[in-house]
Amino acid sequence: MDIGATIRTIRKRKNITIAQICEATGLSQGFMSQVETNKTSPSIATLENIAQALHVPLPFLLLKKDERMSFVRKNERKLTTTGPEHLKVEHLSSTKNVKMMLVEFPPGASTGAAPHAHEGEEVHVVIKGKVHAAQGEDEAEFEEGDSFSWNACTPHLVRNIGVETAIVLISIYTESENGQDFI
Repeated sequence: MDIGATIRTIRKRKNITIAQICEATGLSQGFMSQVETNKTSPSIATLENIAQALHVPLPFLLLKKDERMSFVRKNERKLTTTGPEHLKVEHLSSTKNVKMMLVEFPPGASTGAAPHAHEGEEVHVVIKGKVHAAQGEDEAEFEEGDSFSWNACTPHLVRNIGVETAIVLISIYTESENGQDFI
């Protein structure tokens, strides 16, 4: 964890001097310099004072780099195809455990020939078109603006039952961090 570099980056971005941090916290400049160069590890109470002086929440200082905000610009989205019907998948954004994607279902296309199951939980929002979703003995039709969710360990299937391409926003949460293709 590189807390010192995080503190230094925030301080510089906000045009706050080490002297101003020291004045607000009561810490010495030498100590603050050691904190920023990771030569000493401050206590939680000291970090809380530094966070207040920087006007940031304490938990932000404790985040690892891969836990911070990440983003994907529209023109930088990863595009893949999946399944026997080669559904187009736009990967929007993800964390260690959550994946969000837009999936295009051409008319008649589905997530597979038969229902499938996998680890995790899914939330779907129909952005465009009309789909039929089935999980176990439950099934329903959904149109633009409708949403549905399920525990993915029970076999499930989504099929476009409309005459136009359906677009579904899908968010998948899993306990593991694997890169498995869930669609």
